[in-house]
Amino acid sequence: MQRNQCIVSLLVSNHAGVLTRISSLFARRSFNIESLTVGVTQDPSLSRMTIVSWGDEYLRAQIVKQLHKLVDVKKVQLMDQDKIVVRELMMVKIKLEDGGLPEVMQAINAYRANVVDLSPSSIAVEIAGEPTKLNAFLHFLSKYEIVEMCRTGPTALGRGSYCLENES
Repeated sequence: MQRNQCIVSLLVSNHAGVLTRISSLFARRSFNIESLTVGVTQDPSLSRMTIVSWGDEYLRAQIVKQLHKLVDVKKVQLMDQDKIVVRELMMVKIKLEDGGLPEVMQAINAYRANVVDLSPSSIAVEIAGEPTKLNAFLHFLSKYEIVEMCRTGPTALGRGSYCLENES
């Protein structure tokens, strides 16, 4: 069977312990979480989670089935990757060598990134977009010393009328 990336969106109760119960379920069932993002929704009593994992059809179905069993999970949807917009945020700090700033600035402009901090020895950049865009930016930066980096992981939103509350 083919192993594919799956993006699962959930609406969950916004209170303490929910994340622990969900991550414990994944651990008990040996499901891997590649990425997890959580944030409050337009309804402050609910949070939205985006979980990225990998698996064949059976494993993806099991993830959804097991999540449905949790009391604090109000809605679960395996997102159709052809009907969603996926974005991720990354911040990266690059060590600056003498004369390296102009080339780094050209890349920042080309990738539509933003400088968030600049010092004589380093530059910190934020970039948002599809994970492939962020990976391409990192590939360009591979010739520089990356001092530190953090990524949010992908989050997804349906296109048009395709959304978590309305699966049509």
